[in-house]
Amino acid sequence: MNPMQSYGPPLIALLAFGCLGGPVLAEDTASDADKGRYTMTTTPDGVIRLDTRTGSVSTCSNSGGSGWACYAIPDERAALDAEIGRLQDENEKLKVQLASRDHSVTGKIDEPLPKDQALPKSDQLKKAEPKSGESRPGESKSADGTRKLEIPLPSDQDMDRMMGFLEQAWRRLLDMAGRVQKDVSGKI
Repeated sequence: MNPMQSYGPPLIALLAFGCLGGPVLAEDTASDADKGRYTMTTTPDGVIRLDTRTGSVSTCSNSGGSGWACYAIPDERAALDAEIGRLQDENEKLKVQLASRDHSVTGKIDEPLPKDQALPKSDQLKKAEPKSGESRPGESKSADGTRKLEIPLPSDQDMDRMMGFLEQAWRRLLDMAGRVQKDVSGKI
């Protein structure tokens, strides 16, 4: 038997696969440099272009038939990086300015104050004494010097006016209840 006859069909299939499948495999393994610098994506208004090297994004459109024009989309990341850099510079300047000041004021201390120098737990400051004749109505001083509020009781005249108002309101309520009772009993 001829060696060509026994290896013929598989050899022909291998050669055919190499000729037809080779370009497809080579296309998949192409490097980014072979694919090009820009990646385009179509939109209803035109095309969005991504620069694969820098990462910048642009919108491209055929405006007014005068030709294609691409405009860079503002990069928020670049603006944020610039602001962060500015704030870091300002922070360093302020630190230098603070360090150059007089060191008489110290920062936080780690050890507690002695008990005789401890800060009070309540407000020890007293209100300023009012000048004579400036006291507010209804306020008086107790024996210990703190202010206390006194509410004056109503006079007899005020009590009579209040009782008259309540009696009148009660009579009106009873009259309304009587009218409602007559209306209901008359309709049934």
